[in-house]
Amino acid sequence: MKILNLYSGLGGNRKLWGTEHGVTAVEFDPSIAKFYQDHFPKDIVIVGDAHDYLLNHYDEYDFIWSSVNCPSHSRARFWSSKPNDKVKPVFPDMKLYEEILFLQHYFEGNWSLENVIPYYGFLIQPSIVIGRHAFWSNIKILDFESNDADIKNGNIDEWQNLHGFDISEYSFNQRRDKILRNCVNPDLGKHILDCAIDFEAVRKSQESEQMMLL
Repeated sequence: MKILNLYSGLGGNRKLWGTEHGVTAVEFDPSIAKFYQDHFPKDIVIVGDAHDYLLNHYDEYDFIWSSVNCPSHSRARFWSSKPNDKVKPVFPDMKLYEEILFLQHYFEGNWSLENVIPYYGFLIQPSIVIGRHAFWSNIKILDFESNDADIKNGNIDEWQNLHGFDISEYSFNQRRDKILRNCVNPDLGKHILDCAIDFEAVRKSQESEQMMLL
């Protein structure tokens, strides 16, 4: 199966996918992309804009995972106990909903888009919410008990242990705690891919049965 892994980050979602699939990862930050390439040397890693890459290459893949940048949607923007101590106000990044609508109407393969539970009401209802993650998808995603990172009170050592990554010898262009907090738990990433594989197997079986009836 050809998989497109957009906004790949360190590769938390991809960590347990194995090597039997052809994976192309797109990451904008070259320092993060280097970590990904070092840990997944068989993957094709593209340093570039994942949003643009999706538009131009979506039809080359069987399964697409997208984790659109989440900070502008996150409830963490309003966690401060001090009323005036909030991060700088920004417009929510609408690439999230652009990609949902694009994949719904143009992509013929299977796809799953992951993001945080937002501080506002969902503009498009997700297929399922698992832990702190919302998923929009055209596959049936089964519920799953995810061991999420404690992004409010955790620390770098805890997040490294949770994801099985050691970033101590790498230099990044972004804050190290932010990069780790953005990781999807590897077990959850594997669960989503397994659901996609099972969904595709059922679809092909149903198509085969229909052909036999013709």
